[in-house]
Amino acid sequence: MDAIDPRSALDALVADSGESFAALSRMLRRNDAYLQQYVKRGSPRVLAERDRKLLAAYFGVDESVLGGAAEAPGSSIVSVRRLDVAASAGPGGLVEEDRAIGDAPFDRRLLDTLGIRAGTLAIIRAQGESMVPLIEDGDQIMVDEGDRRVGVRGGVYVIRLDGALMVKRVARAGEQVAITSDNPAFPAMPMRDTNEVEVVGRVVWLSRSLR
Repeated sequence: MDAIDPRSALDALVADSGESFAALSRMLRRNDAYLQQYVKRGSPRVLAERDRKLLAAYFGVDESVLGGAAEAPGSSIVSVRRLDVAASAGPGGLVEEDRAIGDAPFDRRLLDTLGIRAGTLAIIRAQGESMVPLIEDGDQIMVDEGDRRVGVRGGVYVIRLDGALMVKRVARAGEQVAITSDNPAFPAMPMRDTNEVEVVGRVVWLSRSLR
């Protein structure tokens, strides 16, 4: 696969995976035609860095396969994006766009232990008390945007609901999802249809200041 161009490589990866271009485009938060136009029509000319990282992590290939620079051999430190975004552990915070404020260095071995890849990760701030004691106000949480599938056992996810970005415990129940808080002082939200909830990613790690 090293010898073929990024468009042909992506075309082959999509075909082998059984996924559709439209579904993968939605994973990237793009319009349904985005990846098909890239592969078949050459537009855009190159994939955006964030899209390339997410796709490489999803397919388990090096970014160079999709047109990025090859990773330096033996490199043990990787960068994770930091975003100036707060996910509400409370009623829900309104966010218009993701604002990158730099990168945070992490040991690749830690990410390997967690079973995650730097290209799909982002660090944001949690605000509010609905997820106490698991997540406290001001905690820095690491979100894996490559893990958006919610199962019946559920997990802690950052979601966007009715325009509000929030961190909640989410579990699937048929064609609906249950959205709950860990803090018993906050009641469970009404069940919502799966198409009403945008799953941004699973919370996989957090950092907290000792007070």
